[in-house]
Amino acid sequence: MNNKFLFLNVFLTVLLGGCATGPAYERPATELPDAWQAAPAQGQVIPGERWWTLYGDATLDRLVTEALDHNQDLALATARLDEARALARVADAQQMPSVDAGFQRDRTRISGASATPLPAGTPLERNNYRGQLNVAYELDLWGRLSSTAKAAHAELLATTAARETVRIALTTDVAQSYYALIALDAQVAATRKSLALRTDNLRLQRVRADAGLINDFALRQLEAEVAAAQAQLPALERRRTSEELSLGVLLGRSPRALINDAVVRDAERGALATPVVPADLPSTLLLRRPDVAAAEQRLIAANARISAARAALFPRIGLSGFLGSESAELANLFSGPARIWQLGFALAQPIFQGGRLFGEIEAVKARERQALAQYQKTLQTAFRETHDSLVAQAKAREIFDAENTRARALVESLRLARIRYENGLTSQLEVLDAERNLLSAELNRSDALRAQRAAIADVVKAVGGGWEGFSSAASPAAKR
Repeated sequence: MNNKFLFLNVFLTVLLGGCATGPAYERPATELPDAWQAAPAQGQVIPGERWWTLYGDATLDRLVTEALDHNQDLALATARLDEARALARVADAQQMPSVDAGFQRDRTRISGASATPLPAGTPLERNNYRGQLNVAYELDLWGRLSSTAKAAHAELLATTAARETVRIALTTDVAQSYYALIALDAQVAATRKSLALRTDNLRLQRVRADAGLINDFALRQLEAEVAAAQAQLPALERRRTSEELSLGVLLGRSPRALINDAVVRDAERGALATPVVPADLPSTLLLRRPDVAAAEQRLIAANARISAARAALFPRIGLSGFLGSESAELANLFSGPARIWQLGFALAQPIFQGGRLFGEIEAVKARERQALAQYQKTLQTAFRETHDSLVAQAKAREIFDAENTRARALVESLRLARIRYENGLTSQLEVLDAERNLLSAELNRSDALRAQRAAIADVVKAVGGGWEGFSSAASPAAKR
């Protein structure tokens, strides 16, 4: 009869343990496009780690390194990662036995005038020494602790991916801010050059006006053009100062350095960055994008918490015990007669919780649905951003080519307008129009070059970093 009872207990334990197991995680099915329609026919593969080296700019390399060493957003993400790693260790430790040692010494006195008479010679004061080793362990038959640890490790991976998201965003922001600063330098230089030429021309035309060679209308037109250039310059200088301060913050510089130290940059050379993303880039690359990976790990964590919540419905079985010595004299504390020990078994089965445990199960199921929706939304956003960045990359290059052609044509147009004016074939207004158009073209060309370089960084950010050595066979989707 006892053997049958024991067999029944074992059978029920295994059965309930199977019931406590939560749903196995499976990656949600996703329809991925076969190819990127906006990908260029030719392009380069971006280095996996130091993607910004594709620009071939040593100054940018130094600035990105400075940002990675000192940026506060990255430091905050690193601290959060350290916290998640520590919490994962705590969750793992809960599956192991806990052992601690204790030592106690107390001195007590009992009453000699109580209602209960004491035997003759009984001492009223006594000492007691106790030293023991305590052990406690919870049997994880239903997987509550292991599921909690699994959720903690998934959160750790999600936090790791979140830090990588910050790192990629930081490096792309530094590259874009750096080239925006270079573009503003070029625009300020072009505006100052135009202002100097117009000022010199105005001085010459005033002499001609005094001699009666030109009328007041033409002179006032020249003065208005000089004033327009003078008004344009402070706005550009203000934008440049603001951009330089923003870049300094990205670099993690101190308040003193922000004000006193200028950001060193190379002169704008007018070179285009090579387009990125080869035509055969697999769409599965986006599944390893850090924010997508973080969303999936949070989905895995939510799935594991369902198992932990279900396991709370079943008994908790704990084992405990201690081994030590207790004696009235310190000298006898570790003698044979002073030895003490205890073994304990505890079982706690929830019976009535007012629906709390079932409510917790429904809550974690709802959180899993939220995590699933967030994962799907993150994946949709990733593909939208990648497609937008590929289109922007192609169009930014087309815009720069057009602005570059326009600027070259207007340089020649201005030269011809000055020749015609000096030979009396046209008025000063034609020269002013040519100068105005050339300045506008030079400003637009600098901004188009900035946009083309920024578009490269946007592609890198959209796909989650470099992909040198990536293959769809090695992607997470192919491994499942």
